Amino acid sequence: MTSDPVLCVPSCEGPVRKALEVTGVTPVVASSGRLNEVAALEPPDGYAGAVINAAGFPFTEAMNLCRQLRHRERPVGPIILLLDHYQLDDLTFREDLFDDFVVGPFDVSELATRLRHRLRRAGNESVAPRIEHGGLSMNLETYQATIAGRVMDLTYMEYELLRFLATNPHRVFTRETLLSRVWGYEYYGGARTVDVHVRRLRAKLGEEHAHLIQTVRSVGYKFGSSGDHALADDDQSIGA
Repeated sequence: MTSDPVLCVPSCEGPVRKALEVTGVTPVVASSGRLNEVAALEPPDGYAGAVINAAGFPFTEAMNLCRQLRHRERPVGPIILLLDHYQLDDLTFREDLFDDFVVGPFDVSELATRLRHRLRRAGNESVAPRIEHGGLSMNLETYQATIAGRVMDLTYMEYELLRFLATNPHRVFTRETLLSRVWGYEYYGGARTVDVHVRRLRAKLGEEHAHLIQTVRSVGYKFGSSGDHALADDDQSIGA
C-alpha cells in the first residue's frame, strides 16, 4: 500500500523530510509554488495535506498559495505553515488560510506530531505513526520495535529512549538532556542511568545494528545512520 502524498512547497529537506517519513506520508515537492505546477504534480486521489515553508519564499506568495489551495475545486487540507519567528505577527487575520504552524528551527518530533494530528482530524486514518531507519522500525501506537524484522524485547524506558533518539537523528544530546527529555525533569537518577540503558539497547539491537546509537566523546549520544560507527562504551565520558 502506498503512503499518502503531502504537498511540500518549495522544498522538503532535512528535518522536514524526516518528519514526513516518521508520519508515514510521501512528499510531493512543488519548487515554484505556482498553482499550475501543484496541479501537474497532483496524484489521482489528490493531496492528503500540504506543508508550506513560508520562510523559503516571499511570505505574501506563501499566503497567496494557501488561499489558492483552500479555494480550489479540490481543496487541499490540512495546511501546515513553517515559519521564522519574525513572521509570527504576519499571521494576524490570516488564520483561515492554514490549520497549524511550526516555528523554526524545525524539530522532527514536533512537526511529525502536528502533521499526524491534523491529518487524522481531517479524516485520514491510514497515517502510520512509525519510525523507519537503518533496519529499525518503530510503531509509535503499539510500542513495538523491530530490527531487521526481529521483534525487540524492550522495557518502556528503553523504548522511550530509542524513540527519542531515532526521532531526532544525527542530533547530539548530553546525558542530562536525555534524562530530562526521556525520564522527565522530576527524575533524580544520575547520568549513568542513560549509559546503562544505551548499553542494553545496543545489546538488543545486536552487533550488526548497535552502531545506530553512537557515542560522542565527552558530550553524549546521537542516533546515526547504518553506515556510521559508534565509539566503544569504554571511550565514553560521563561528565557531559
